[in-house]
Amino acid sequence: MRRLIWFSLYAVACVFLALGLSLPIIRFDRLYFFRETPSLVELVSALWGQGDVALALIVGLFSIVFPVAKLMALGAQAFRGNRQPGFFARVMPHLAKWSMMDVMLMALVVFAAKTSGLAQAVTQPGLWFYAASAIIAGILPQLARREPSVSR
Repeated sequence: MRRLIWFSLYAVACVFLALGLSLPIIRFDRLYFFRETPSLVELVSALWGQGDVALALIVGLFSIVFPVAKLMALGAQAFRGNRQPGFFARVMPHLAKWSMMDVMLMALVVFAAKTSGLAQAVTQPGLWFYAASAIIAGILPQLARREPSVSR
């Protein structure tokens, strides 16, 4: 039963991450006429296109690559079973602390936009799906550790 719950949560985390990356994460309203609703992938692409390559690489690495790699590592570890932990299982706890970095950055952007008076920023569903995926991905290793080992 616990394995079913784990795999169900894993599937939800994967779907939520896909939605978080593709749905709009924030809406900027400027002068009541101009409205932008970029997704996280569009945001990284726009940074790259505007010549902010270093920033695009950093945001892409922490916002897209790490979460995808973490979910892949969790899935690989689940299929490995009770054998010795693999490379990703040893490395991911060190990288996990950066999982919510872009959610925090989005909160700072929303705060800055609201307090500057230049634009109004409103969070969109993509941010909430992304945050939920990061939270579930953080819970999954704890659930796996609590599972009693099965003798074969």
